Amino acid sequence: MLSDSELKSLVVLLDDDDPEVADLIEQKILSIGVEMIPVLENEWTLIQDIYHQQKVENIIHKIHFKNLKNELKEWYNGDQQDLLQACFLVSKYKFPSLEIEGIKQQIEKLKMDAWLEMHYDLSPYEKVRILNYVFYQIHGFKGNTSAYHDPKNSYINQVLESKQGSPILLAVIYMLIAQKLNLPVFGVNLPQHFVLAYMDSVVSGNLDALYNHPGVNESYKNGNVLFYVNAFNLGAIFSKANLDQFLKQINIEPNPVFFKPCSNVDIVKRILRNLSTSFEKLNKSSEKQEIQELLYMLGEPPIDSFSGISPEPEED
Repeated sequence: MLSDSELKSLVVLLDDDDPEVADLIEQKILSIGVEMIPVLENEWTLIQDIYHQQKVENIIHKIHFKNLKNELKEWYNGDQQDLLQACFLVSKYKFPSLEIEGIKQQIEKLKMDAWLEMHYDLSPYEKVRILNYVFYQIHGFKGNTSAYHDPKNSYINQVLESKQGSPILLAVIYMLIAQKLNLPVFGVNLPQHFVLAYMDSVVSGNLDALYNHPGVNESYKNGNVLFYVNAFNLGAIFSKANLDQFLKQINIEPNPVFFKPCSNVDIVKRILRNLSTSFEKLNKSSEKQEIQELLYMLGEPPIDSFSGISPEPEED
């Protein structure tokens, strides 16, 4: 293990006049990993040369990004694919120093506010109306129609802060609250629009574990959907017939998978695809490429070779 002075010396050598030496030093720093970040950040404040500063910033990003890919891969291969954890990891792409506890506290506050209004002898429709009242009327969440493709719509911390987001991020937050209230609400990967399904049964046991277990959504796919919820449209309730009509309008042949709950992995993939589209519209090719690398950690084929449900387009 290198001493602090040796780590600092590596940062200084990044500015070596010999490009080969500088490149070797960069590779050495990258191999050390997160241990180098405090040193790099401290030395950055002392550097006078802008080019050298930018080089240090780029290396810090590379270290964070490598660590993020490892964390996302670990989540994907884990026994518990916690949706909130994955959304937190997506946010870490933009905010590498983000802490998950603040996000958990915000979700818990929303859940408690809804719980105080909730009576469990109510019908599913009545429960959703109460949740809608707390989520949209009291807390003011709404769809971000003015900046639909802004990357911030894909970061759960920013959506919780601004209370505006895309269909899928609003749906994710809504679903996380509902599941904490023991309401069987799941994401539905409808083409060109992400919605929620309220199922006709409730799993028993440790709900936090069950909702995030890779197999729980599979068991629900054989269940009955009572109704659907549009989180982007103030929690509007609608039926399968409405979905059929929507698919007809966009000229897509109905498929049973469009109407049933999808997995947490599918949800995270769709969030990342939307983020990739956002960067593409901003002509940020390097960021788009990095998001494709994150998708690859979730089993997605390399860039431009995957097929499936497309990202959500801007709505009228």
